[in-house]
Amino acid sequence: MIDHTGILVSDFGKSKSFYLTALKPIGYSLILELPASVTGHTDVAGFGEAPKPDFWISRGTPNTPPVHIAFRAASRAAVDSFYQAAIDAGGKDNGAPGLRPHYHPDYYGAFVLDPDGHNIEAVCHEPA
Repeated sequence: MIDHTGILVSDFGKSKSFYLTALKPIGYSLILELPASVTGHTDVAGFGEAPKPDFWISRGTPNTPPVHIAFRAASRAAVDSFYQAAIDAGGKDNGAPGLRPHYHPDYYGAFVLDPDGHNIEAVCHEPA
């Protein structure tokens, strides 16, 4: 079981704003932010469902190649809301909300590229 994961971002403020907006529809919020003076190396921000962050962004040279991270959503409506929020926050379309039956019959996902080109997905595995 994965406890937490993270990515490196080129513009910490821009990415923090993007993730605050994009992840809100699936129940995520900014839970913890630590400056370089505390971490000893870089600014970090942790997002998740209270009380524990499980997705972190860190200021630095973005991962190459960009990574793919999928966040589980409770409903198809939440996937739709994630997609629109992410686009409104400056993300780029990488796959509009819809069924992806080649994964399984109820796989409903949406894909957006974040400011550094990371492929960010929200997915619901529940039937309609």
